[in-house]
Amino acid sequence: DHPDVVAGQGTVGLEIAAAARERKIKLGALYAPCSGGGLVAGTALAVKDAYPECAVFAVEPEGYDDMAESLAAGARRVVATHPPTFCDALLAATPGAIPFSLCKRLLAGACTVTDDEVARAMAMAAGNLKLVVEPSGAAALAAVLARKHDGPESIGLVLSGGNVDAALLMQALGKYTDI
Repeated sequence: DHPDVVAGQGTVGLEIAAAARERKIKLGALYAPCSGGGLVAGTALAVKDAYPECAVFAVEPEGYDDMAESLAAGARRVVATHPPTFCDALLAATPGAIPFSLCKRLLAGACTVTDDEVARAMAMAAGNLKLVVEPSGAAALAAVLARKHDGPESIGLVLSGGNVDAALLMQALGKYTDI
């Protein structure tokens, strides 16, 4: 919950926008993992500067949908439950004040993903993209694969972090051999 954190996280959005412009892609939507909101707020600031019509979505693990609840209420909310999830980097109980003030203005919405959807996304990233992505960092891909929102053809995703237990990754790969 600090402006420097939001600004620093915004460099992700700068990179996404630059890559899209270089490829002459009109970015229609962007999905980013969300905990306290710094990453999605910073990314939204940068992407929407380059692509004002881009719909930016926060992606949270099921049971930790504090950003979704806060956006719906128009004010910061605290999630009451704390169910287990292996998206351990996305366990904020409430959005930060600074990120939320930006998110309520910039985001098109928020959605949740299950651990099973995240495991499938991790397997897809490893098997098809040759990327090892930690559970929390695979949340955005999970949302798109699970079709949480119908959207435009050109979608940006924030995939982050490689801090995943090898046994968990192998379990996901073993379960999702169809992708």
